[in-house]
Amino acid sequence: MSVAPERKRIACSTFADVMTAFQTLTAQEQKELARSLTSFLSHYKHISDSYIIEFFSEGLWETLPLAWRDALHDLSAPQIADLLLDSTITDRRYPSVWPLSLLAFRASAHTLAFPRSPHGSAAQGPEEFQQNQSQSSVLGHIFRKHVKPKKQHEISKLGTLVKQLCDLTECNSVVDVGSGQGHLTRFLSFGLGLSVTGIEADPALVAMASKFDGQLISTLQKESQRKNKATEDFTALGHSPCHVVGWVNPKASWKDFVKQLKKGGCEHKGPTSTVSPSKKRPWESASNQDLGPENISPSLSSAQPCCLSHTQTGHFKSSQAMGEGGWTNPVPSTAPAPLQGSSEITAANTPHVASSPKRQRKLETGKAVGHHSSEASPCSTSTSNAQEHASCLQTAERKEGYGNGKFVLTGLHACGDLSATLLRHFASCPDVLGITSVACCYMKISTCENPSPPGVMPPPAVANAEEASHSEYGYPMSSWVRGLPGHPLSYKAREGACHAMEDYLQRLREESELLRVHCYRAALETVIRGARPELCRAGVQTIKKAHLLPFHEYARLGLPRVGLPADLPLDHGRIDAMLQQQGRVVVYFSLALLLAPVVETLVLLDRMLFLQENGLQCQLVPLFEPAFSPRNLVLVAVKPREDNDQSQQGET
Repeated sequence: MSVAPERKRIACSTFADVMTAFQTLTAQEQKELARSLTSFLSHYKHISDSYIIEFFSEGLWETLPLAWRDALHDLSAPQIADLLLDSTITDRRYPSVWPLSLLAFRASAHTLAFPRSPHGSAAQGPEEFQQNQSQSSVLGHIFRKHVKPKKQHEISKLGTLVKQLCDLTECNSVVDVGSGQGHLTRFLSFGLGLSVTGIEADPALVAMASKFDGQLISTLQKESQRKNKATEDFTALGHSPCHVVGWVNPKASWKDFVKQLKKGGCEHKGPTSTVSPSKKRPWESASNQDLGPENISPSLSSAQPCCLSHTQTGHFKSSQAMGEGGWTNPVPSTAPAPLQGSSEITAANTPHVASSPKRQRKLETGKAVGHHSSEASPCSTSTSNAQEHASCLQTAERKEGYGNGKFVLTGLHACGDLSATLLRHFASCPDVLGITSVACCYMKISTCENPSPPGVMPPPAVANAEEASHSEYGYPMSSWVRGLPGHPLSYKAREGACHAMEDYLQRLREESELLRVHCYRAALETVIRGARPELCRAGVQTIKKAHLLPFHEYARLGLPRVGLPADLPLDHGRIDAMLQQQGRVVVYFSLALLLAPVVETLVLLDRMLFLQENGLQCQLVPLFEPAFSPRNLVLVAVKPREDNDQSQQGET
């Protein structure tokens, strides 16, 4: 039985359907949400700013209200999950009466945080991994090579979204910033037919990206040679991506950024090479859009600012991580249904599209999807000659304005200030028509209080670099948040926002032995400070399989890492007493973890308000399954069509 009809049904859920589960916020409501977030977080700053390794050395348990301690100290791990962390539980059974202040704390944290579950997410994980936990069913084998399941999930989802954004803006050029080994750039270029430039600061990663590009081309050439190309039903050809080695300077202007791209030799003038895919699955390399995100929202217009609601988080269930047994051996995946076009995105749902009759006609007829249009064209997919394909592709690109310098920006988990920098370039640069931004590493964001956070790679020497101003910090970006009392976020609070709520929920429900690691490290901290008081929060780093070790063995491995002898005498009676308090350590860590999505919400809302202050509307979409990819919220924005037309007229 074919699964195509079911996938087609799923594909009918447009982003407009997704948004019915949320209440969109007006511009004023976004500001009020920011005010509520800063007020709430400043009130519980002592929790979000605390380090769990100091649980014993700083007496963190005693900092909680006595009524909270009485209610929480005897909870089992599954009870912590159900009563404290999981917002989807509706029938909670309390072993004792909880104080109203604790109930209010939990309710506020759940209510203020942006929802994290994608529309239609399943409790058993992404549908693309239902048959094989190590191979996405919506990616061809050429895009799974060298790519872990998490990244497979991300590039298939984000790649489809970027393609939809390109269709909407009639732009075929994409710049992928922080491109790493080029997994996303390869999928966008070879799989979805876009012209892609990847810019990456690490030359070694760029070299690997070019190597993997060559391997992909070689694989496709070998596959085509084994088949009779004269009778093959080829689809449109992909481009080889262009890779640029470069560090994107947060202090530089958008003009410097564009120059940096051109200096790398990537001006999007046309395809650099073409290859013919096999027919086995028509562009099996491309993601199955039936299962992908229908995420170009009708609300991305000048008429209605929007944002995911903070009022209905209780309706969304978090998906869990992989089942027992880990990744399974590869098995053949089912063939994905053909890619769907963007005809679902109509002028009726997209107010700013109506200003362009040409774009409206293309969207209504499905022609705006480029080579994925179901309507026959002079560049038919039955053409077998590569040169003819290249000619057709170049013709299509000229019709779409390809090569005019316009492009769409994307950043998949762009670290620290890089995400903020891309948003500034999007707001300022007339060449950038749209952006998808997936952030990570919030602790590496620069702030007024901490302009040079630890862990950030030192930049290369930049001539005449200007000193950063307030507006150039990674947080806050918006004038509104900057003016709110209590808006500063400490390094620890931002580091905590990177933790994975869904992963910890699973550990709690399974009563995993991994839960003892925080208690081990907190007990070891007291040993370290007892020997050398000046060594506060010393970096022990991860000890392999620490949860399976007895504490004395854990200490023997950890002490030399901070310069102390491995055989340092231990007060075993005192250590045992601390280890008996593991439940309290887990409770306290869970309280801090409950604040993590709230901190992330404030950081991302600040970025949305920044775009709003610059006359641009955006949406925050939970794109990835959070159990697979905890940083799963993508900020999507498109320039108003009128601005694009005026920009092009000004250039002519």
